[in-house]
Amino acid sequence: MSSPSHASTLAQARLYGIVDLGYVQPRTVVTMTRALCEGGVDLLQLRAKNIDPATIESLSREMLRVTRDHGVPLIINDHPEIAASIGSDGVHVGQDDDSVARTRQVVGPGVMVGKSTHSLPQAVAAQAEGADYIGFGPLYATGTKPDYIPVGLQDIAEVHRQVQVPIFCIGGVNQARIGEIISSGARRVVVVSAFLLAPDVQTEVRQLKAALP
Repeated sequence: MSSPSHASTLAQARLYGIVDLGYVQPRTVVTMTRALCEGGVDLLQLRAKNIDPATIESLSREMLRVTRDHGVPLIINDHPEIAASIGSDGVHVGQDDDSVARTRQVVGPGVMVGKSTHSLPQAVAAQAEGADYIGFGPLYATGTKPDYIPVGLQDIAEVHRQVQVPIFCIGGVNQARIGEIISSGARRVVVVSAFLLAPDVQTEVRQLKAALP
C-alpha cells in the first residue's frame, strides 16, 4: 500500500480527471490542467498513448507544477519510470501492463498505484494485488477506448460490496448520465471527454462534482 497520506487523499476523492492527449494538444496541456484543478478535480492523470517518453516526461513536469499549486495529486498513466523520475503522486496501470507489485518496485512505497479493471473478477484481483484504487469500466461505449465492450451499470453495486479500496467508475461519464451512475451505486467517477471538450471546463467540473454524493 502507499503512504497513509495518500490513503486519506483517496478516501476523500470523488472526482478524477484525465488530461488525455487524444483530446488535448501538448501545447494546451498546462492550460487544461489549470482549468481542471481550478474546477475542483480531486485527482488528475496524464494519459499519453503513443507519445514518446521524453515528451511525456516534459509535460508531466509542467503539469506537476500546476497540480502541486492546487494540492491535486498527479498520476501518470502507463509509465512508472516517468512517475518515479518526476516524483509524481501516483501511477496507473492497465490489465496488460506490469503487476501492481512490480510497478511499486519502480515507483517506491510512497506512490499510489491504481489499476484499470473491466469486470468484477478483475476488480477483485486488483484489490488482492495491492492496488491502492481501481478504475472500473467502461460503463458506456466511449471514443477513448473503442475496443472495450461496455460493462454497463449492473455490477457497480456488487463491485462496491466485494472491493474495499476506492473504486472510480469510468467510461462515458458525463452530466447527463451522472444521476443513473450514482443511483447504481457509484461513489467516485472518472471524467475524460466531457471535461476536455467542454466549452467552459471549470464550470463543467464544478457542476458535475456538485452531483456527486
